[in-house]
Amino acid sequence: MENQYAIEMLNITKRFPGIIANDNITLQLRKGEIHALLGENGAGKSTLMSVLFGLYQPEEGTIKKDGKVVSIKNPNDATALGIGMVHQHFKLVECFTVLDNIILGVEPTKGGFLQKDEARKKVLALSERYGLQIDPDAKIEDITVGMQQRTEILKMLYRDNEILIFDEPTAVLTPQEIDELMQIMRNLAAEGKSILFISHKLAEIMAVADRCSVLRKGKYIGTVDTKDTTVEALSAMMVGRDVNFHVEKADKTPGDVVLKVEGMTVASKVHKNNAVKNVSFEVRAGEIVCIAGIDGNGQTETVYGLTGLEPLVSGKITLCGKDITRAPIRERSLTGMSHIPEDRHKHGLVLDYTLEDNIVLQRYFEPEFTRHGLLQRKNIRAYAERLIEDYDIRSGQGPVTTARSMSGGNQQKAIVAREIDKAPQLLVAVQPTRGLDVGAIENIHKQIVAQRDAGKAVLLVSLEMDEVMDVSDRILVMYEGEIVGELDPKATTAEEMGLYMAGAKRKEM
Repeated sequence: MENQYAIEMLNITKRFPGIIANDNITLQLRKGEIHALLGENGAGKSTLMSVLFGLYQPEEGTIKKDGKVVSIKNPNDATALGIGMVHQHFKLVECFTVLDNIILGVEPTKGGFLQKDEARKKVLALSERYGLQIDPDAKIEDITVGMQQRTEILKMLYRDNEILIFDEPTAVLTPQEIDELMQIMRNLAAEGKSILFISHKLAEIMAVADRCSVLRKGKYIGTVDTKDTTVEALSAMMVGRDVNFHVEKADKTPGDVVLKVEGMTVASKVHKNNAVKNVSFEVRAGEIVCIAGIDGNGQTETVYGLTGLEPLVSGKITLCGKDITRAPIRERSLTGMSHIPEDRHKHGLVLDYTLEDNIVLQRYFEPEFTRHGLLQRKNIRAYAERLIEDYDIRSGQGPVTTARSMSGGNQQKAIVAREIDKAPQLLVAVQPTRGLDVGAIENIHKQIVAQRDAGKAVLLVSLEMDEVMDVSDRILVMYEGEIVGELDPKATTAEEMGLYMAGAKRKEM
């Protein structure tokens, strides 16, 4: 009988300093199936896939392809075996075009000269066949995250890969792009390709995967058929306890105005029109106001204007009664603003600093952490250890772990811990649960509600419809740089909100 497994990873163990990332894990991928890999942040999912792709070498274990033992020393070996990977943080050259990125490393040449015409034809044919619309001549730095992901997928298809690894592929996509990706994955599997799909999002796994294997703290917990399980059962396997999917919060009476925005206009970096157009709103103490909308409608630029990352074209921002319209970022922070940024790598962390240095990034100059111009390392260490404990930040070497080496979810937890522990008057939280597992999402939602219950003002920006409806007290919908509606989550539906988000409906504000 022909071997039914395309890939078998048998008894894989991978260690790093201070941590066993994969502890005797066995994973079997059938031919033509979509197999989900589920686990908490830092459970070892990306490490296991990096072993399969040749980025890491395991200390123990065997890998088989089509029933035969194979040796994968580097990504070139993986590619030669037909294994491709779309990484959580894309591996693209920003200043190259889409086409150049797709053919990089396997460039077609004749007599020492590049033959791009053939490559272009193959890429365009693949994009047509799989519904992956791209502009081959656009530069990576100028295209959306969803388009970058399509480029990564085409990179795999261009190399005729049969085993496709998707590492957290939906973490940075809009709901529409997620639906498109799910359909693309179904089409690929229907053609006989075998897919390994790492995700925290249980609804996506239930919608697209045939089977799901669960890891917890580096160990293999089990494999189930998705048709025979539930979201609740999977979440319990993943975190080892029942998870409450409903955000518990009492009714609140908002207090004084903490943030007042009047006629804010912010320029666009992409086109000549302004990204934010004459926007005004207030956030009061003891309430969570959410800015909702389809990605790219001015939410990012609104936050940049508020936090000082971009100057205003016009308008006024008042925080705790103080005009901060032109204030530098540190002054905004000292006035009472905390900011969980959208892009954790670009604006949230210094990746080559340790975890403890990242945790005191905005407070290192305070007397507790600096005396006579010298950092008080003992105090910094103790403070970092407290936050690591309180927020369940998992890292191999604790406070001295380099931020770059941590999983994306644990990097996010570190930022959330730093920003909330500053005890701000205003918490600006942008996509705070992006890339987090259900247990961590539950915890961060509790932290945000606790801030509101302590009388703080919270401005939440989210693309997750469930998060918008469950967490917020008031919803402001943005469309093409303007606030087109103010909604009460208790008195509206996701369908009605969708109409505002699509520009089909608007209220005069």
